[in-house]
Amino acid sequence: MKHGKHYVDAAKLVDSTKLYEVNEALELACKTASAKFDETVELHVRLGVDGRHADQQVRGAVVLPNGTGKTVRVCAIAKGAAAAAAEAAGADIVGDDELIAKIAGGFMDFDVVVTTPDMMGRVGRLGKVLGPRGLMPNPKAGTVAPDLGKAVSEAKAGKIEYRLDKQNIIHVPVGKASFGAEKLYSNLDTVMSAIAKAKPAAAKGTYFKSATIATTMGPGIRLNTLKYGV
Repeated sequence: MKHGKHYVDAAKLVDSTKLYEVNEALELACKTASAKFDETVELHVRLGVDGRHADQQVRGAVVLPNGTGKTVRVCAIAKGAAAAAAEAAGADIVGDDELIAKIAGGFMDFDVVVTTPDMMGRVGRLGKVLGPRGLMPNPKAGTVAPDLGKAVSEAKAGKIEYRLDKQNIIHVPVGKASFGAEKLYSNLDTVMSAIAKAKPAAAKGTYFKSATIATTMGPGIRLNTLKYGV
């Protein structure tokens, strides 16, 4: 694969054989972010689990202390008091059956969907539409909650969901390059600590196989994850 000049120049600053301490890696990531836009810094963690087994699933959600740097459009599917609470908390779109029908018809002008447990029977019909986009509400992610005001506030504040892909890798944003290393460290540390706590009892051997950070247009920088366990 051919890379552009900015990537090649950035890659020269990274030692691909080294495991960088988190602070050092984030400083390097900020230094290599040379695109004309504010690049997202992403964390990629390969775990020593087999997500095909229910007892080895790793999934959850955390609020990043410094947010994601992205404006999040929240869609709340609710009725009555829950709908009013979602609206008061700043939800961008609020509705019930009419909104469900609109989404089923292709409306996707949002980044997060939250709902209440009593609405899940109806929202479940949207599985084929929302599921492939990673937008299906889920209790583990805090997007199915009785307190919808809190769910909306957390989504707006920078709550992210982490979950395994088919290769047993978790991919999550930890902020923007413009945040600087200190704020990015706080965000990344929050995510890594949450993943460490979510280690399944059935997991055997090395849990953190590898962890890498990279900006949108930059090279991967490998992390030393020993402080989070093995």
